[in-house]
Amino acid sequence: MVRVSTLDRDVAYTAPDFRGLMALKALIEADPALTSRICIVPSVAMRRYLADVAAADLMDGARQTLARQWPRAAASLDLTFNVRIAFTTMVVLLVGIIVATPYMAPAWIMPFWALVILLPALIRLASIFAPAAPIHTEALFETDELPIYSILVPLRDEADMVDQLCAEFLKLDYPAHLLDIIFVVEQRSPETVAAVQRHIAEGRFGLVEVPHALPLTKPKALDFALPFCKGEFVVVFDAEDRPVPRQLRQIVSQFRRAPHLHCIQARLVVANGPSGWLPALFAGEYGALFSVFLPALGRWGMVMPLGGTSNHFRLQSLRSVGGWDAYNVTEDADLGVRLARRRLACGTSSAITYEDAPEDLNVWMGQRRRWMKGWMQTFLVHNRQPRQLLRDLGFARFVVFEVMVLGMILSPLLHTAFTLSSIVTLALGWFDPFRLDLWSFCCLLVFALGYGIAFSSQILGLRRTGQKDILVWQIMLPFYWIAISWATVRALVDLTLKPFHWIKTAHRPVSDARPGQVPAE
Repeated sequence: MVRVSTLDRDVAYTAPDFRGLMALKALIEADPALTSRICIVPSVAMRRYLADVAAADLMDGARQTLARQWPRAAASLDLTFNVRIAFTTMVVLLVGIIVATPYMAPAWIMPFWALVILLPALIRLASIFAPAAPIHTEALFETDELPIYSILVPLRDEADMVDQLCAEFLKLDYPAHLLDIIFVVEQRSPETVAAVQRHIAEGRFGLVEVPHALPLTKPKALDFALPFCKGEFVVVFDAEDRPVPRQLRQIVSQFRRAPHLHCIQARLVVANGPSGWLPALFAGEYGALFSVFLPALGRWGMVMPLGGTSNHFRLQSLRSVGGWDAYNVTEDADLGVRLARRRLACGTSSAITYEDAPEDLNVWMGQRRRWMKGWMQTFLVHNRQPRQLLRDLGFARFVVFEVMVLGMILSPLLHTAFTLSSIVTLALGWFDPFRLDLWSFCCLLVFALGYGIAFSSQILGLRRTGQKDILVWQIMLPFYWIAISWATVRALVDLTLKPFHWIKTAHRPVSDARPGQVPAE
């Protein structure tokens, strides 16, 4: 309720839901004079008014809430230029030392070298043998048992995607009056704002316009809109997302069955895998991550690097950890770490959201540069006080976090460096396959295990998502890693020179072609 002076009269404007409307009716019956002092307006109008009059405070909160609540977990405070330079130098030196070790070090170092190289792969190997997450069917809740569910949809320069998004949300099997769908659109995208406004007449859709202000990131926009969420749970969907209709019911059911969970990551599935080698390899990567690796991490109670979309939160828990870091360009991965540090458990769901992978290498490269830079940001921010991080996470989760994140940064660089060194070794005739020394044998073993685990993980993930038709494309994985390596190098440059720059990924509407149903396991 907002009191505003209108035509020399003090009027209370309100936008009640159905229960609030019934309560207001009872008040007016008791005091009919209230009709001259209260004006009922649509919730869209109320939200827009509040966003306008409180824009400065909302923007300040979006940029500073995390830094105030948790100053040693905020990228805006900890990513100084000296820290970024030191990290880039460390990565370059570490890769050089690891690659040079087989040519310069004594044989007794070999087991330690191999263990360091293989630790990230061994964690993924363990995830392959972890039991598959069960495929849950939701309980049959009555409508009055379902909570209000908030959906945040951050958009910038996505006018062409709005019709598709609205069509997908209208398919959701969830009571319309319990959906709180908020399109969060940058004001500097007037075409997108206009596209959303064409759908506002549908009561479940709302709009929050984010003023133009640095940093120009998705998490800043989400933090700006977070105070407007009124659901018990909140989920983020991106411009290209197509959630299955019963996803929200499945997630509510899982939250009710597991009150210890504070975040549930839905399963992301790439729908356009058959359209080319790049989407096929991207689909394999997503299959391994969301259908194999993350479910295992959730089962083990480890730090879960959340995906950038389809992560469902208890709204109160999300607010308690400060929301998203407005300055981190992989905001949900960072949020997964902060939830773990506060001992707020995360899990995964078999509920699917379909996405389309980039089919253009330049678009893919921009997206991957941003992801890699965000992982570097996350690693640096949370390691500024390693002792506190160890106390927060505990020893096992601390070790897995360090190995997992550093491995994601170093692995593609090491793959390319080893590939180049192998080519040089063969070209110079230094390698004799019939006279293997210990170092040569160890290098071949690391090569076989690394590729074997990666292939196995992606094949298992694709089988779990019913995408067996693109298995053959996974033989191109070595070339895919080289592309990731180049993206990592460029991410190091970006981290050093423009740490908070957000590289926007372009999207386009697609047909409803989707893979088959996920098989029961």
